[in-house]
Amino acid sequence: MRILSLQWGIAIVWSVLCIGVLPVFAEDADSDGLSDADEARYGTQIAQPDTDLDGYPDGLEVTSGYDPLTGNAARLKKRIVVKLSKQKLSYFSGKAKLGEMIVSTGKWNLPTPTGTFAIQNKSPRAWSKLAGLWMPYWMGFKAGKYGIHELPEWPGGKKEGADHLGKPVSHGCIRLGPKNAKKLYNWTEIGTELTIVK
Repeated sequence: MRILSLQWGIAIVWSVLCIGVLPVFAEDADSDGLSDADEARYGTQIAQPDTDLDGYPDGLEVTSGYDPLTGNAARLKKRIVVKLSKQKLSYFSGKAKLGEMIVSTGKWNLPTPTGTFAIQNKSPRAWSKLAGLWMPYWMGFKAGKYGIHELPEWPGGKKEGADHLGKPVSHGCIRLGPKNAKKLYNWTEIGTELTIVK
């Protein structure tokens, strides 16, 4: 039990430090670290802390990105959804929505493309030759022509557009505030599905 508690503690610390996600400690009948509402979303057993009987509590599996139903180390599908009309980005692990962020997408004459894509590349600090700006926490899609990234940064260090979040003013990319950009960058893997809708 001590090892399991230590593993759960490590998972919480890892979640907070690496992706900024803190587990929700709502009603949790079986004390597995997964709220009863999330148990219903995932289809796990509310009164059984380890639904798939693999030795790991359901909450630890979900926090670590594994499916709590299978027991065969199957990964939960990560996906990002951007709603242009709301200027919001949501990210999901399996069926569970992990968070929502305000974004700034493309202006009317340089729109953000709609459709389903995959994150194809990542760079902690990409340079745009076209704009002459740094784009921290770059996550490229659509052949790298567009990306999700932190607010652009001038070579002198000044951030562009902090007051633009929530408004479509970019050149087609999806801009995030500094804390959210880092959090999403650390959570996102190459291949993560990205769906952009009006």
